[in-house]
Amino acid sequence: MQTKLTSILQEAKDQLAAATTPAETEEVRVRLLGKKGQLTEILRSMGSLDPEERKVLGQVANSVRSQIESLLEDKFTQVKNAEKDARFRAERIDVTEPGKQRPLGTKHPISITIDEISRVFMSMGYSIAEGPEIETVYFNFDALNAAPNHPSRDMTDTFYIDDEILLRTQTSPVQARTLLKQKPPIKIISPGRCFRVDTPDATHSPMFHQVEGLLVDEGVSMTDLKGTLDSFAKQLFGSDVKTNFRPHFFPFTEPSAEMDVSCFKCGGKGCRVCKGSGWIEILGCGMVHPHVLEVGGIDTEKYTGFAFGMGVERIAMLKYGVDDIRLFYENDMRFIEQFK
Repeated sequence: MQTKLTSILQEAKDQLAAATTPAETEEVRVRLLGKKGQLTEILRSMGSLDPEERKVLGQVANSVRSQIESLLEDKFTQVKNAEKDARFRAERIDVTEPGKQRPLGTKHPISITIDEISRVFMSMGYSIAEGPEIETVYFNFDALNAAPNHPSRDMTDTFYIDDEILLRTQTSPVQARTLLKQKPPIKIISPGRCFRVDTPDATHSPMFHQVEGLLVDEGVSMTDLKGTLDSFAKQLFGSDVKTNFRPHFFPFTEPSAEMDVSCFKCGGKGCRVCKGSGWIEILGCGMVHPHVLEVGGIDTEKYTGFAFGMGVERIAMLKYGVDDIRLFYENDMRFIEQFK
């Protein structure tokens, strides 16, 4: 039996020398020292030996067990360290190598256009005001001097949630809310989404964006409005652009006008973009109607103001040569990536 113990010790040394992983090392431990291991079986059978013989073999067996446990401990440390080193080598990052090129997104052309418009007016001292997209009939129509029979109030033109709540058809309600909250001087623009009942086609969408502006102060005149919008057009479209104001009607301004800019594609000579006229209509404007100022409790004998509003999609389509408004909403990255 003593010879067998010596053989088990040598076997342990040989097997542990061949083991290269923690799993293989564990197999050796189980094979020799497990519940059914070779050394464990010998230790269990020693109960049948004479006391003197059991004493001698017990000392040898304990010595062998102690040596095997020491060999196992050293081997576990060795293979774990080797495994850790191998993992570190595999996961090592060479910081001198060039990184992988990650594709970068870009702003949507509508966002780019809103930012450009906002930047121009903010440089003139305007601040940005916002309001809810779900509005009341009062702020969307009544406070803006829209007559009870105005066509825009019809169900065929406006998305109603109930009799008093709707999706705003313009960002003008922000102006009415600002007049109630703020005393003159007032100088704001209000970019945002609007909604109208429209069948989508190349030039119409039930959801679109507007930027509207409002200025209220003492001594404000139509001259101030024309000068402001002429400066805006030159900053947005180029210093050579000319402006033209045509009389129009809006219920919330009086007098009212529509503003054209000389075609920035052909320089006013006439082309497909301006339909041969040399001019492109870009916004509506006018002096704020006294009834609208009175909504905010503003003294119309002391203060006057002007307002203007433009469709962002129209500006973007003209500026970037987009011929179908639906392209803005189709989420086609081939279209969006052109604006990087």
